[in-house]
Amino acid sequence: MIVVAGEALMDVYEAGPTPTGSMLDARMGGSPFNVAIGLARLGTPAAFYGGVSTGVLGDRLAAALNAEGVDLGAAVRLDAPTTLALVGLRPNGVPDYAFYGHGAADRSLGLDTLDRVPAAAAYHFGSYSMVVEPTASTLLALAERESGRAVISWDPNVRPTVEPDREVWRRLFARMVGLCHLIKVSDEDLAHLFPGADPAALAADWLASGVGLVVVTRGGEGVSAFAAAGRVDRPARRVAVVDTVGAGDTFQAALLTALAEGDHLSIDGLGRIGSDALARILDFAGTAAAITCTRRGADLPRRAELDRAGDMQKSGL
Repeated sequence: MIVVAGEALMDVYEAGPTPTGSMLDARMGGSPFNVAIGLARLGTPAAFYGGVSTGVLGDRLAAALNAEGVDLGAAVRLDAPTTLALVGLRPNGVPDYAFYGHGAADRSLGLDTLDRVPAAAAYHFGSYSMVVEPTASTLLALAERESGRAVISWDPNVRPTVEPDREVWRRLFARMVGLCHLIKVSDEDLAHLFPGADPAALAADWLASGVGLVVVTRGGEGVSAFAAAGRVDRPARRVAVVDTVGAGDTFQAALLTALAEGDHLSIDGLGRIGSDALARILDFAGTAAAITCTRRGADLPRRAELDRAGDMQKSGL
């Protein structure tokens, strides 16, 4: 079991003008929500821990998690709104977000809910839920509680429109590096928080602090991983990109799945992973992310789709 902790929300796209305004297309999202569903679709048992509204949008989010087979025993239903993330797309398909979530359920997770969280092999954290209170303190307390006995995985997924102060995110980095065993981070996040820094040098510092595996994604330029066995670089799979919404979350879910299936998803296992195994894991995760990029929104692939894509890749198609 992997517990995924953080936000569940609605991504809202502008879908064209109407005579009286604009049509909006709301799609379920939130990085941790996506990762939980991505895990379930790949056959990995997952539970979701986070605040979910008791309103109509929260009901939709909870129903979707339940339908995918995600364990909702740790989810906390709250009488609060659901965050809306207005999504705009740049010409290359990369999204820009504007968040409307003051007082929303995903930001209102209290310390008194920690006893709902079950024991698990790994706990994954991510995105802005780590910097908005009281949820941030609750999630950090969970990471601290579990760090010595289970894998702590983290994707910072920085959202400056929620928290524009870089120092807040940097302080979070300093705390999480001391707790994490797996860090997956995008080159955009690194450039925003540590401008001019060498990702390899940052990764080396984190490994020296006790992190077992660091993965740096670079979109269409591929991915680099850093572990005790050394550095592994893999190219991105070329596809016709519709948008990249959810691609990083897909990569995360597939990364965790492949690590678990290879018997590497443990504190000791991450430290022992070899370069060949790591290359195969990165290719698996990269193929999953590429599939998501071919369709609109965070529509993560199911295992059968990923298996077919892998067979086609081996055949050179």
